[in-house]
Amino acid sequence: MTGYGKAERGFGSKKIIVEVRSLNSKQFDLNLRLPSTYRELEMEIRLKVAKELERGKVDMTVSVEENNELKVMPINDSVFVAYYRQLSDITSKYGIGFNSAEIVPAILLLPEVIKTQREEIVPEEFGAVLQACSNALEALVQFRKQEGAILEKDLLHRVNLILDYLSRIEPFENQRINDVRKRISESLRQIDADITVDDNRFEQEVIYYLEKLDITEEKVRLKQHCNYFTETVNQPDSAGRKLGFIAQEMGREINTLGSKANNADIQKLVVMMKDELEKIKEQSLNIL
Repeated sequence: MTGYGKAERGFGSKKIIVEVRSLNSKQFDLNLRLPSTYRELEMEIRLKVAKELERGKVDMTVSVEENNELKVMPINDSVFVAYYRQLSDITSKYGIGFNSAEIVPAILLLPEVIKTQREEIVPEEFGAVLQACSNALEALVQFRKQEGAILEKDLLHRVNLILDYLSRIEPFENQRINDVRKRISESLRQIDADITVDDNRFEQEVIYYLEKLDITEEKVRLKQHCNYFTETVNQPDSAGRKLGFIAQEMGREINTLGSKANNADIQKLVVMMKDELEKIKEQSLNIL
């Protein structure tokens, strides 16, 4: 199911920002981007996301913004002085004008002038990162719940449409039987205009043929599948995979109805049912 969540958490001069997005996918696939200082948290974060989201293509980014005004970078005095003297000697030797105001900023950019120390991360900061991840996931879950309510309404509407189309088939069934009788009679006349038809035998053959085209069982099973689909959607822990399996069974019955129809009006209704079922299958992929 698609979703988005964002959370921010402060720690000292830092602002920890976590953004998480999810797209539809049958499997769980996490793309996690972390600052190098938080790499040791990667496995713990992955487990947390997998437990919370279960399925979907997930993209999570953890970033840090720092208030540099509160942080003073130490200058390596001995290195700075060495660069300064060397530049002073060179400019004096070759008669180049020496301007301290211009030279100092340039020296600060030279290697080793600014002391760089590997930042030590305290456990409390790791805790702040994990909490921000949890908050972002909670926001995403809430987003999904809102989408899920809309999705549930859409699925139930489409199942009801299939049941409605199914109920419209019945008026055409008597016409279908009459059409079969008519086609068989016309076929016999075309074979031999003078042929004598035994009415009893003719009825037996028609009944035998119609039994093969009977769609009563398919109608009953399709209705049962639709009702089961509705019950599953209404359950608090409805599973997307389960709904997908039920939709497959619905599809089998609809296809059989179409192959047995032998009636243009019934075929139209079957096509309409197939159209709604395809939309149901697509939407079922959005459900965990």
